[in-house]
Amino acid sequence: MNVTKKGRLFLIPTPLWEGEISGIPEMTRKAALEITCYAVENLRSGRRFLKALDSNKDIDACTFFEMDKHGKYTVEKGFFDTILDGKDGGILSEAGCPCIADPGFHLVKEAHHRGIEVIPLVGPNSVIMALMASGLNGQYFHFHGYLPIEKEKRIKMIRNFGEQKHAAPQIFIETPYRNQGLLEDLLRYSGAETELCIACNITAPDQFIQTKSIQEWSKMTPDIQKKPTVFIVLPPKQPRRHDRHR
Repeated sequence: MNVTKKGRLFLIPTPLWEGEISGIPEMTRKAALEITCYAVENLRSGRRFLKALDSNKDIDACTFFEMDKHGKYTVEKGFFDTILDGKDGGILSEAGCPCIADPGFHLVKEAHHRGIEVIPLVGPNSVIMALMASGLNGQYFHFHGYLPIEKEKRIKMIRNFGEQKHAAPQIFIETPYRNQGLLEDLLRYSGAETELCIACNITAPDQFIQTKSIQEWSKMTPDIQKKPTVFIVLPPKQPRRHDRHR
C-alpha cells in the first residue's frame, strides 16, 4: 500500500522595507522559490516579493491562498490538502517573520494538528532587530504586540510599565498612522527616567534607532507618523520594599 508522504510547511520571512531583498538569506530565498503553493495576507505583495527574488519565477504556475482577514486568518482547505498530498507549502508574511506579530500562527497551529512538519526560515524581524540595537537588556523582555486603542486603557498600561517589580524591556508596536499619538502618550505618562527606544523604518535608507530617557525625548520629539516603528520601554528599577525606608 502506497502512502503519500506529506509535504512541509515553510515559514518565509519577507523584507521589512519594500524592495530591500538583500536581507533575505540565500537559504530562505532558495526555499521560497522552490515552493509553488503559498498562503499570503495580500496576493499582490506576495507575488511581487517572489518576482523580486527572481524575475524568472513563473508566478502563473503558482497557487496562492489568501488569508481570510475577517475570521481567524484561515485559508481555503485546498492549501492543506495540497501539502497533505505531498507538495511543500509556504506562508509569506506581509513584512518580517511569519507568526511574530503576524496572524500566520493560526495556520501553523493547524499544520501541527494535521501532523505537517513546520520549518521556520531565517529572515528579518523588526522586534528582535529593534531589541538588538536598543542597548537594553535582551536576556528577558515582554512583547505586547499592539497596546489598547482605547485611550484610558492605553494610558493605564503605560503607567503599569513603571510599576514592574523586575524591570524588563517592554516591547510593542502600533499602526503607523497612530505612532505620533502613542509617542505623545509615552512622553506624558511615563516617568522621566524611563528609557525609551524608538526603532523606526528598520532596514530602510532612513532607518532611525535611538534610545534616550523620556526626559531627553521630551526635548526633541521625532516625526515618526506613518513610519513602521517598534517601541521599547525600560522603566527604572524599582527599589526593594525594605530599601524604601532607609
